[in-house]
Amino acid sequence: MSAPETPSAKIDTTMKIGVLALQGDFDAHRLRLEELGAEVVLVKKPEQLDAIDGLVIPGGESGTFLKLLGEEGFAKLKDFVHAKPTFGTCAGAILLATEVENPQQKGLGALNIRIRRNAYGRQIDSSIRQGLLGSSPIEMVFIRAPKIEHVGEGVEILATEGNDPVAVRQGKTMAATFHPELSEDTRVHKAFLELVGDALVEQTRGLFSGKPSLSGELIRNRRTDSGQ
Repeated sequence: MSAPETPSAKIDTTMKIGVLALQGDFDAHRLRLEELGAEVVLVKKPEQLDAIDGLVIPGGESGTFLKLLGEEGFAKLKDFVHAKPTFGTCAGAILLATEVENPQQKGLGALNIRIRRNAYGRQIDSSIRQGLLGSSPIEMVFIRAPKIEHVGEGVEILATEGNDPVAVRQGKTMAATFHPELSEDTRVHKAFLELVGDALVEQTRGLFSGKPSLSGELIRNRRTDSGQ
């Protein structure tokens, strides 16, 4: 008689990450995430959000995102970002903020920050700068970047450029005002995948009490992939 399968043997532990593919350089995010071992879904319809573990909202034009999403898509996206890990870059960071200036516009309210659109000038004024991810140097590509004017309670600053916060996290939500997908440094996307992995572990904790768990398998896979 063959041994019974454990529950974890029937479950695919590959992270499925969506990239909102309505505009912007979503393909650069796709390539980076696939490079790091994630399964990537290009999200073009609201119902696709039901099948992913985390979401990246890329750069572009935040007002255009709102028009393309429509009311139904915006409502579905808002439900998602308050429930599952989400990472927004540039325009994505604007959409995730609770307060937007220059001009004011509605947002998803997932990050307790006030953010100012086009704070660094026009696209021709875009630049590559050196900043700090924690205490480590990191290259940052800014393209018509917004500026985080205020960091509210509960928000952790992950990266800075000069005196400005340029990457933040609150709970399951991350945002960056620069474009980490356009540099060779993978650490920002790795941090997001770790956030997704932690959320999956938390989600499955205790489901298989007394048996090999999906939580343990996820942790082992992450450590193996990172060479730990």
